[in-house]
Amino acid sequence: MEEMVEHVHAHHVDPVVEYKSAKFGMWLFIATELLLFGGLFTVYTIFRSKYPDLFAEQHLELNKKLGAINTVVLIFSSLTMALGVTSIERGKQNLLRLFLFITILCGIGFGLNKYFEYSAKFHHHIYPDTSIFFALYFMMTGLHMLHVLAGVLVLTFVLVLSFKGRFSEKYYTPVELGGIYWHLVDLIWIYLFPLLYLIA
Repeated sequence: MEEMVEHVHAHHVDPVVEYKSAKFGMWLFIATELLLFGGLFTVYTIFRSKYPDLFAEQHLELNKKLGAINTVVLIFSSLTMALGVTSIERGKQNLLRLFLFITILCGIGFGLNKYFEYSAKFHHHIYPDTSIFFALYFMMTGLHMLHVLAGVLVLTFVLVLSFKGRFSEKYYTPVELGGIYWHLVDLIWIYLFPLLYLIA
């Protein structure tokens, strides 16, 4: 019996320690993501410097309007995510749910726009093996889209937990971690949009 009690106490984690550990883990994860996309950005820079005319010509095939709309959508979603975190910090659970729902809708809207954009490319027989530019375009935007999808799933899970009353002004670690991840997704797109769509 005493061993059982000791076992339970051994697995009891201080909330502050748990929060710091979770946040540290998230920042480590973000560091690996930045290394991944940093590598892709480096490859992009090398090939763009090697084939400037090709990149300048083929980027004209991209839909700048959809790209710009998606940029605005993600920037707006960053705002709603930040407002959601601020809301739960103040104990306003209904506002948290509202802002989470809007953020999720923005992520879905981004994905739908990307679907139409990819469909148009395939309709015009533009595929990843068309050229080095489109290979990088599909690789970078496709990988980013997977991160958007993951973010939508994470925030949906957080939203479900919020309806179960799991969060308050005293505990909202998953909300904050989800927000950090979502801001990362938005930040990456802010770099991708000018690199791919606005080549001078």
